[in-house]
Amino acid sequence: MSVWNVGKGEHHATAMTPAGKRVFDKRLPNTEPKLRELFDKLHAKHGTVLVVVDQPASIGVLPLAVAREAGCRIAYLPGLAMRRIADLYAGESKTDARDAAIIADAARAMPHTLRSLAPSDETVAELKMIAGFDDDLAGEVTRIKNRLRGLLTQVHPSLERVLGPRLDHPAVLALLERFGSPSQLRKAGRRRLVALLRPKAPRMAERLVEDIFAALDEQTVVVPGTDAAALIIPSLASSLSAILDQRKALAARIEELLEAHPLSPVLTSMPGVGVRTAARILIDVGDATAFPTAAHLAAYAGLAPVTRSSGSSIRGEHPSRRGNKQLKRAFYLAAFASLSQPESRAYYDKKRREGKHHVTAIVCLARRRIDVLFAMLRDGTFYQPPTAAAA
Repeated sequence: MSVWNVGKGEHHATAMTPAGKRVFDKRLPNTEPKLRELFDKLHAKHGTVLVVVDQPASIGVLPLAVAREAGCRIAYLPGLAMRRIADLYAGESKTDARDAAIIADAARAMPHTLRSLAPSDETVAELKMIAGFDDDLAGEVTRIKNRLRGLLTQVHPSLERVLGPRLDHPAVLALLERFGSPSQLRKAGRRRLVALLRPKAPRMAERLVEDIFAALDEQTVVVPGTDAAALIIPSLASSLSAILDQRKALAARIEELLEAHPLSPVLTSMPGVGVRTAARILIDVGDATAFPTAAHLAAYAGLAPVTRSSGSSIRGEHPSRRGNKQLKRAFYLAAFASLSQPESRAYYDKKRREGKHHVTAIVCLARRRIDVLFAMLRDGTFYQPPTAAAA
């Protein structure tokens, strides 16, 4: 058994026999020759080697790739399990050597805590990298939009009520790039604004301009900071426009990669599952063979309810706060998008009649859909609406 506490420049490796004897315990540089040399040496002396890492992505990719090529078995110990197990060992220090030793002993004595790592094909690996970057860009979009809305609210609340909800529209961003203050918009005039908006918003250009001037007429006072906002707003609008263009390009590449994967038709046949959601499911779930049952998949996604009971004061089930946050969000959004389907709407309405709030009802629907998705992936079948008798 070989355990790695991975790092950027070097790893701490601890090799331990099934009996608990350490046969290797030192730092190694993060280079292929040194890694391959150690794996070959351990394999020649001790037979099949199990390589366990604490971070299977980014800085842990190279050790796993070399280990696979060297014929080693690989697995990883999730961070939450690692932290809980570490509390069982004496000492409070936090070092790479101690972490590697704890992971090695846990892998030896508690193999059920390990997660298997199936080799990723090139399509899934590329999807994972692009989807991760897309998630970063989505967070940046939210940050810039909040900043823009905050500035508009500060200098002209009526104008924010018109433009704030439309910040995703390229015509509105082009407008804010050219005219960053109420006075600049008024000075430009209706005809010039309509000419600017019409190429990107032909149907709403005139209506939007009328709404803008109606909002401008509601406020005559100039609040402090308006001139500063006029310098910042065009820059933020330009940045937001560029990021949205990047996300469009990434979405096209994600769709292209997804269509090349054999599971794509199965995933996208389910109502509410779009390109980005299908990519997230493919990255984190794959063909679902890593999960014994649908309940295991629901627990991994953080959508399985947690029972809490203590005396007579705390009883009942509560939503889990753990699990894969990105996968949980993907399942939640897919369930919300599926409300236009009769079967999903009927189940959602049933939960609302039981007294559940909107979010809780959506979570229940997402959990129910996991059962269907798991069966689809297991059997390789497309989504089939339930029959009237089953409903």
